[in-house]
Amino acid sequence: MKKYPLIMISIVFLLTGCLKQEENSSQNEQQTSNNVNMEIVAQDLSVPWAIDWDGTSFYISERTGSIVKITGDRKNRQNLHLEKKLSTASEAGVLGFVLHPEKKNYAFLYYTYEDKKGQFNRVVEIREENNEWFEEKVLLDQIPSGNVHHGGRIKIGPDKKLYITTGDATEPMLAQDKTSLGGKILRMNLDGTIPDDNPYSNSLVYSYGHRNPQGLAWDEAGQLYSSEHGSSAHDEINLIKPKGNYGWPFIQGNEKEDGMIAPLFHSGDHTWAPSGIAYHNGILYVAQLRGEGVLAFDLKNKTYKQIVSNVGRVRDVFILRDHLFFVTNNTDGRGVPSNHDDKFIKMPIPKAF
Repeated sequence: MKKYPLIMISIVFLLTGCLKQEENSSQNEQQTSNNVNMEIVAQDLSVPWAIDWDGTSFYISERTGSIVKITGDRKNRQNLHLEKKLSTASEAGVLGFVLHPEKKNYAFLYYTYEDKKGQFNRVVEIREENNEWFEEKVLLDQIPSGNVHHGGRIKIGPDKKLYITTGDATEPMLAQDKTSLGGKILRMNLDGTIPDDNPYSNSLVYSYGHRNPQGLAWDEAGQLYSSEHGSSAHDEINLIKPKGNYGWPFIQGNEKEDGMIAPLFHSGDHTWAPSGIAYHNGILYVAQLRGEGVLAFDLKNKTYKQIVSNVGRVRDVFILRDHLFFVTNNTDGRGVPSNHDDKFIKMPIPKAF
């Protein structure tokens, strides 16, 4: 594995208006500068999107239609056989991936497809056999999809339920329509059925009013957090409650409305473009696309700062023991790829605060 030092550069100061907004909301971004050794675990990835670990190997989904298995120094790109044609829309393709917690060689996948009926997202169960993956079972289909805002993150919660983030498909009012799958966080049993204890009877909807959520993580107490892309900045970190209405398209930032939940943190007039998130010891680690790095949020003290920079766009983060792993996304059409991008990078968890 190749190692190289990178200087951790502080995130730039927010614009004056944004600073005022942050001060009013007691969300104060801090600066940091640390020397940390980063290790390239794998490179030459093709728009990687999600990371998972089975105790021996890492699995990384690639938006272009593959799963990459990494065992030690060995990188193996596995073919993915899907029933539907992958969409070529912006931000679309193979997105969320998470290993099945109870069935060896099985996983769940979220992908965007196109057929004669249109463009949609679906959640499927897939099976690994002879170094390839095969779509086995459709758990949820016809999730709204547009030119952008596909959502796509899937995670297994501490309750052994499957959680799914969906975007508003650029139709904002879908987020407020509880009969629509768009602009939501969904919760299902591992077989695709609706849990009896879901907040709405006979519905997968767990929370709503989301624009384009792309991260999910839980703390030790089982509390769920999510990251969300805002409109023209105003990106969010949310504390997710069952039945919660997170306000899109009616409120953003510090705005308030009865029955709607404001974010724990927001970026004001600055843009993070947050994606995957991971939790460790009171800190929420958040991948930044536009912000090109990793942010650390102190949930107790309501402060945050950038702890990784100068690596380009970052799509997902993963914590394993005392190390932070992340994948860059410079080949996604919006970044500036360097040699051998995209990369899967490992580093000791920085002392953030």
